[in-house]
Amino acid sequence: MTKTILASFVLLFTANLLHAQQKFTISGTIKDEASGETMPGVSIYTLELPDVGTSSNTYGFYSLTLPEGEYHLIFSTIGYENDTVSVTLKANMKLDKGLFGSDTKLQEVVITANNKGNSIRKANIGLEKIDVKEVEKLPIIFGEKDILKTIQLMPGVKSAGEGNSGFFVRGGSTDQNLILLDEAPVYNASHLFGFFSTFNSDALKDVTIIKGNSPAQYGGRLSSVLDVVMKEGNNQKYSVNGGLGLISSRLAVEGPIQKGKSSFIISGRRTYADLFLRASEDFKDNSLYFYDLNAKANIWLNENNRLFVSGYFGRDVLGFGDTFGTEWGNGTGTIRWNSLISPKLFSNTSLIYSNYDYEISLNSGGSEFNVNSKIRDWNLKQDFEYTLNHKHKFRFGFNSIYHTITPSRFEGDVVVEEEKNSRYGLENAIYFNNTNQVLRNLTIDYGIRLSSYSIIGEDTYNVYDNGVLTDQIYLSKGEFGKTYYNLEPRFQFSYMLSNQNSIKGGYARNTQHLHLLTNSTSSSPTDQWIGNSYNLKPEISDQVSLGYFHNFNNSKYQISVEGYYKDLKNQVDYKNGADLISVDDVESELLFGKGRAYGAEFMLKKTTGKLTGWIGYTLSRSEKKIDGINNNEWYVARQDRTHDLSVVTMYELNDRWSLSGVFVYNTGNAVTFPSGKYNIEGNSVFYYTERNGYRMPAYHRLDLGATYTRPHKGKFESSWNFSIYNAYGRENAYTITFEDHPDDPTRTRALQTSLFRWVPSVTYNFKF
Repeated sequence: MTKTILASFVLLFTANLLHAQQKFTISGTIKDEASGETMPGVSIYTLELPDVGTSSNTYGFYSLTLPEGEYHLIFSTIGYENDTVSVTLKANMKLDKGLFGSDTKLQEVVITANNKGNSIRKANIGLEKIDVKEVEKLPIIFGEKDILKTIQLMPGVKSAGEGNSGFFVRGGSTDQNLILLDEAPVYNASHLFGFFSTFNSDALKDVTIIKGNSPAQYGGRLSSVLDVVMKEGNNQKYSVNGGLGLISSRLAVEGPIQKGKSSFIISGRRTYADLFLRASEDFKDNSLYFYDLNAKANIWLNENNRLFVSGYFGRDVLGFGDTFGTEWGNGTGTIRWNSLISPKLFSNTSLIYSNYDYEISLNSGGSEFNVNSKIRDWNLKQDFEYTLNHKHKFRFGFNSIYHTITPSRFEGDVVVEEEKNSRYGLENAIYFNNTNQVLRNLTIDYGIRLSSYSIIGEDTYNVYDNGVLTDQIYLSKGEFGKTYYNLEPRFQFSYMLSNQNSIKGGYARNTQHLHLLTNSTSSSPTDQWIGNSYNLKPEISDQVSLGYFHNFNNSKYQISVEGYYKDLKNQVDYKNGADLISVDDVESELLFGKGRAYGAEFMLKKTTGKLTGWIGYTLSRSEKKIDGINNNEWYVARQDRTHDLSVVTMYELNDRWSLSGVFVYNTGNAVTFPSGKYNIEGNSVFYYTERNGYRMPAYHRLDLGATYTRPHKGKFESSWNFSIYNAYGRENAYTITFEDHPDDPTRTRALQTSLFRWVPSVTYNFKF
């Protein structure tokens, strides 16, 4: 009898315990109430369990599992009013939420945290988010708002040159940055030789840069990921916005296709320097312009499924009559299917297309000369996100990219190359990632990625040993050749020392299967992409980073210090005296070795109030060691800069006027200058010794800007943006060349070329 009673109590206690521990899931999508745009990075937590929370993903979806009970659910993100919803949780429930924009000056935040203290809690070291709304306030060359030039003001990110949209991250070269536009790779993110970027800010919703410690869902590049997401379009009302500048104009139209259910956005931009050229009889046959077009549409198929279609097309055209002409451009397309399979499981399936090509033609003295090249991708990508509970969020999936790479081919009356076959490669990856809140003050993010690259025929592949041909391997059409496999572990953590400061650290291995061959630090349309081969092995980086983060005065001020060390394998450089034009196979001109990059990054940010901005400073070193170069000793990479300083300020003078200023200083680029010269039959020939052993003069510049916002008249809004680039007229060196001194040929004269001294700009912006 006693055993029976005891057993009954045990069963009753167990049943009550199980009932007490029963949990249910609240899930849904968070949107901007005014536009219907989904909102990433919104924090969701409860008053009753403040340490239990989550955030919305890239598509605005969230999932939060809680014990049965009554809760006050809080939705919070900077720039929007907090919203609290009372819920009684007795079963799984779907709760979509719309948030209203805040009228407070919190909207002045430039580099945002998702919530107070959230930036120091998350285990994402080396990550920065850019507020697209604030980019237009910064003074930029030619008055064209540009996210890439804004990113260059971050510590650890360096400009590729004067006015250039190319950038280096933590000692890496420009090709080691994965640039994504709605998940599609962009292989040349610049217009007009880098003075404009391909990204029209009117079409952009969210911009994130990750400096090397990317989660496992990203791969393919060594240094960084720049993830750019286009707007979805307002599904509540129609609107038009644009701008008129001195050399370019832009226009964007968005609105609902079916109100609340589907929407679209179309945004275009064009320069019109060619229109001014046509006014002159001497230049009327010349061309100098670019244009680009962004378009996106989406539809909710039902409450659990959504379809997106987006694309980008941009083209540059430069020509001097019938003598010279060049065209280059990008084209991308993405079809995405979001599916809420269950309250805990979210799926995103993407079919992605990307293309970059260029063509150059030269006609001089009756001789014709042409160069062309292209790279084209088809990519199938599947991502799953499974939220087990508030302590575990899993991401896993795969992607498969089919590359078609047509190498540069030179043809004409002077140089005629044999027809070159396109080369094909299949790049595959599978990944798994888990974000785990181990303790209240410890969050870890770990994952692993397995990547591979397979060489596919039809073509003949040469094998070289220090530039000497040793073998040839022929692959028939569709035949698989060598396959490279690489395992890429990732790990990050955040340890909260208090509610206001934390220590973050991480390790990441990244692998890169595509390589850019260029002989300049800045972006050039003739830069050539090539894939792995029997000579070119995957580039590999192992990066370790550690940082301290501190928020104070209610997160009004933020301080961070990050240090990193990056070990690089299979680095590529040209051998001395490389011939890139007449050589049959450019791989014969390449040498391979190792590299290293290390440094420290410091940032102080003020995020709210009339005065906002940041001070960023980077102390760094980037080096290579390749047999056959620099006597087989370490030498600095071209992108090495010891010091890099940026000061960015924005001041809200009143409701109509806002002022801004940018000051930058950096050590000059590493360059190879001649060490001497000798005379052959009356002609001076320069000779070179140490690779990148000299420095350009230090670079510094001050930019000033002012924005006047006119009072609203009904639905019409407008503003004027005034700026001056290089306000104190510093003549920074763009190039330095050497020649014999005209008065004494035994002496050598250095000639400096400077591009911009003072560049004033005026832009009129409107919206209705």
